[in-house]
Amino acid sequence: MTIRKATVNDAARLAELSAALGYPVEPDVITRKLARLLSRPEHLVLVAEATDNHVIGWVHAAEHDIQEVARFCEILGLAVAADHRDKGIGRRLVEEAEHWARERGLDRVSVRSNIARAESHPFYERAGYVREKTQHAYRKQL
Repeated sequence: MTIRKATVNDAARLAELSAALGYPVEPDVITRKLARLLSRPEHLVLVAEATDNHVIGWVHAAEHDIQEVARFCEILGLAVAADHRDKGIGRRLVEEAEHWARERGLDRVSVRSNIARAESHPFYERAGYVREKTQHAYRKQL
């Protein structure tokens, strides 16, 4: 398995993996988003490729600079193909995001995991993440 930076050519597969997690998005939307994100140095999008060059996972992380807290990295998305889980791929993607954060001088990585994704909570805890808080999320459509 190889970890590399994503390219817009990966969009269709990233869309498939996102849909499998319950976040359906059209490949052309991912293509546009990737083009924008890949040009921004505060964002990182990596893919994991199997030996046959088939993308089997991805991670999206970003540096945040919020007024009331020190700069930090947040893992915004992580997906691994169902038939490749429990093989260390997610762990490797997270480690690469952590490495990127350290290179940027950041000393903290955070991640949010939906309470409904009970299978991901032990994954992050095994990776050394500690549950900091539980909160409500509000949105307003504009």
